[in-house]
Amino acid sequence: MDLLEEARQEINEVDAQMAELFVRRMRAAEKVAEYKKAHSLPILDAAREEAVVQKNAKLVEDETLRAHYVNFIRNNMAISRAYQQQLLEGMRVAYCGTEGAFAHIAAGKLFPSAQRIAYGDFKSAYRAVEKGECDTAVLPVENSYNGEVGQVTDLMFSGSLYVSEMLDLAVTHDLLVVPGTKKEDIREVVSHPQALGQCAEYIRQHGWSTNEYSNTALAARYVAEKGDHALAAIASEEAADLFGLVVMERNINASRSNTTRFAAFSRVESKRHSKRMGEHFILLFTVKNEAGALAKAMDVIGRFGFNMRTLRSRPMKELLWQYYFYVEAEGDVYTEAGEWMMRELGFFCDRLKLVGTYFNSNN
Repeated sequence: MDLLEEARQEINEVDAQMAELFVRRMRAAEKVAEYKKAHSLPILDAAREEAVVQKNAKLVEDETLRAHYVNFIRNNMAISRAYQQQLLEGMRVAYCGTEGAFAHIAAGKLFPSAQRIAYGDFKSAYRAVEKGECDTAVLPVENSYNGEVGQVTDLMFSGSLYVSEMLDLAVTHDLLVVPGTKKEDIREVVSHPQALGQCAEYIRQHGWSTNEYSNTALAARYVAEKGDHALAAIASEEAADLFGLVVMERNINASRSNTTRFAAFSRVESKRHSKRMGEHFILLFTVKNEAGALAKAMDVIGRFGFNMRTLRSRPMKELLWQYYFYVEAEGDVYTEAGEWMMRELGFFCDRLKLVGTYFNSNN
């Protein structure tokens, strides 16, 4: 055994011991959370944490290692706080948008009892889960009218989170007004550009002017704040309830088939060994610069009995004219066939990532 292999073996042994100690430490953190809940104490006790850091730092004699050990202790405490927060407050779900928007609705359908935390963009919501600020993120991955959400697909490729669930959310647009408004009072309609476009025929029939807003929920809030009977918003029924508006007319969008697919992202891979119908998995990969490499990769997936339902390419931002591929396929990847498929794909792919598995939820 050479020096490198010997060192790696020692690290593996230490990691195994640390995993056991980590579980033991978190079980103690559960008791701390119970005590804090019973005594209405805050999760963060800064003075206590600093005292523990100073005390434990003395356990490491090597001054160079001591500085790294202090960071190690602080990270452990941050993880402990996040776990205690989850125990005391329930699951925290990140989403992009505002209350009443469709992302907010999707997060509520997937996690009805969770606390929903709004972020300003997809990346911030995704990173919040990576950093442990939230337990999961619910983000749109595809719309039946506008196609894939490229920013989210890129996060799947470059990030560390896994997809654990999918939700198909039908997008229905309602006409919302201030209580007491009559249809003949309305002069202007505000909403997101896509919503205005999808309801253009309805708006044209009534001769109303339009004004664009960054999202449908904010448009509803604007109408509520103005309190003007000449204004109406195109948004969801949930937005009406949230901002004290009333629904004058439902489902005014021209098409009834507008659907957005939302994915739930988590830090841990969900390995489901189930024979339920509707199981899918997502693969992201790049192929080697060889003739027929992509075709061979596709052949591998089919040869092991997995049915591809989606294949898309995306440009790689760091490499000009280079692409990665997004595949959704039906079947249980955590089987012997799935293991062999992944093994063979490795012969043709430079990068290969199993992003997660899910059962399609058509709510």
